[in-house]
Amino acid sequence: MMATVKDRVPLRKKIAYAAPAYALAVVGIPVYVYIPKFYTDVVGINIAVLGYLLFSVRIFDAITDPVIGFLSDRTHTRFGRRRPYIAIGSLFVALTMYLLFNPPQASQSFETVWFAFCIYALFLCWTAVVVPFESLGPEITFDYDERTSLFGLRDGFLIAGTLAAASSPAAVQWLFGLAGDDAGERAKFFWIAIIYAPLLIGTCWWCVLAIQEHKQNIKSQTLGILRGLRQVTRNRPFTILLIAYTVSAIGNNLPATLILFYVEYVLQSKLADFFLLLYFVTGIVFLPGWVIISRRTGKKAAWLTSMAINTGAFIGVFFLGPGDAVIYGILVFLSGIGFGATLAIPSAIQADVIDYDELLTGERREGQYIGLWSISKKFAAAIGVGAGLSILGLAGYTPNVEQSPHVQFTLRTLYALVPSICNITAILIALAYPISGGIHKKIRSAIAQRQAGHSVTNPLEPSQILA
Repeated sequence: MMATVKDRVPLRKKIAYAAPAYALAVVGIPVYVYIPKFYTDVVGINIAVLGYLLFSVRIFDAITDPVIGFLSDRTHTRFGRRRPYIAIGSLFVALTMYLLFNPPQASQSFETVWFAFCIYALFLCWTAVVVPFESLGPEITFDYDERTSLFGLRDGFLIAGTLAAASSPAAVQWLFGLAGDDAGERAKFFWIAIIYAPLLIGTCWWCVLAIQEHKQNIKSQTLGILRGLRQVTRNRPFTILLIAYTVSAIGNNLPATLILFYVEYVLQSKLADFFLLLYFVTGIVFLPGWVIISRRTGKKAAWLTSMAINTGAFIGVFFLGPGDAVIYGILVFLSGIGFGATLAIPSAIQADVIDYDELLTGERREGQYIGLWSISKKFAAAIGVGAGLSILGLAGYTPNVEQSPHVQFTLRTLYALVPSICNITAILIALAYPISGGIHKKIRSAIAQRQAGHSVTNPLEPSQILA
């Protein structure tokens, strides 16, 4: 299906929309992986207290996601519904990130309060930017295939940003010749904040200035947040998509949590960083190809195929052991071929189910859908970290020693077998997803007719007439 001139998005506009994803990735690996160790080892916060704070902020984050989405859906300004949040919120994300990365030297109690305030403030501000930012995407174009291209570029920037953020501590330490002592660690995070703060603000404002929100002929928001969420659950295509994506994401977060353990204790290799780089780069390189495949086969077929390739290669990892680093590298490469598509295509599919919601309700409620989607991603990440490390601990894992055969088997199972089973289950669930390119075209046509005051037939339920 070819995009009309009206729905086609120029490349410069796609890049302007995708750019913030690169900078916003800093609120990822640096915050989840490096900052906790910095605050325990250098700043001096009790590790148990820090753990409680990080757990509580994830719960807080899950609550704020749908709330921010609901608020942005109902915000009406001459600048649009989403752009004010992105523009103003980016300033506060940069500020709170700087404060978190640069704690003052004070007592342990003060440092603990400082961390608690900064981490809560950062995640609130980040949510206030990310949910409207992701909600803006489905409004940029309503074309079935252009959305795949748009979200493919955005998630490609996200992968590249994650890779850059993950390597930034080592890169900054090398670039400025910083020592490995406490002073060097503080200087390292100071420079990361100095680099990322203007990058984050600049990319967000570039997006805000380059993207004009559609002035749509839709009725005012009438559904409250709870009633609106109940209505979302009646959207069958979205329910199928969300369940399949969540099951797959739970499986995919286990390898992300356990790769350092698997490479060191099962493969007995020191090349974990190289394998991560290989996986991310492969995902970025092959992502444009998946956009082309999606145009020819449809999003559903491309998504299922990408999951099948990602899973089929990864099953072999379960059977590896010491000395199999080369074979593992090959399997990582093959698995990485499908990686980018497993991120980008579901995002493009999600935009289509939001259109279906508009047909049913007459409202554009991207914010609520993105809020639920964000909860799903965070829930999957929490399960991956919590279940993976807890089960490994129960199996008898002991740091910095050779692991017993039972621990190694548990590690191989959690790292390779369980994720593969999760993805196979997700594929079976996703087979029921009903919106194709042709069906989506009928949905957009029905929306236009309904806005004109005509009764229409629900393309997914022909017996249902929508007045």
